[in-house]
Amino acid sequence: MKRRLVLLGPPGSGKGTQGSLLSAELGIPTISTGALFRDQIARGTALGVEAQTYMAQGHLVPDRVVNAMVQSRLGLADAAVGFILDGYPRNVPQVAVLDSILAEADWAIEAAVSFELPEELIVERLLKRAQIEGRLDDTEPVIRERLAVYHLQTEPIAAVYQSRGLLTPVDAVGSVELVADRVRRALEAGA
Repeated sequence: MKRRLVLLGPPGSGKGTQGSLLSAELGIPTISTGALFRDQIARGTALGVEAQTYMAQGHLVPDRVVNAMVQSRLGLADAAVGFILDGYPRNVPQVAVLDSILAEADWAIEAAVSFELPEELIVERLLKRAQIEGRLDDTEPVIRERLAVYHLQTEPIAAVYQSRGLLTPVDAVGSVELVADRVRRALEAGA
């Protein structure tokens, strides 16, 4: 099965859940930008301090900071046998940077799993998650804005991986177990 993966899909598509399951099954780390930010901030690294400055002002962390964090994380020993990227790359320029980072280690992305589901189901899932987790700021207008940003900035990444023959679309409607089985079968078929 492929071991250098990018997970694509809008917020609420199940990337995080499926990434965790794949990580446990394959024994490779899931690398998410959110976790990287939290780790770097908690450790007080220069990148963490810089990221915190932007986040505290409500701004997106610039690509150069995110790219540096990902490069640093991919340099750790556990990523040598494979990794799952969740939330990175977030835009087409980051794909080029990721390609460069991986080329230095003579690696390449082996598959980009794209979680596919109707937008109304995504909104429903995110509203339910907001209610369960007490996320008062995750209102329907905010969720729809996040989806619009996703469509504009992140969705074009799928076309890049499609053009390379690496895109693996997966129907993300159904139980966690059903979707996990679809992901596993899709990755095994392309092995």
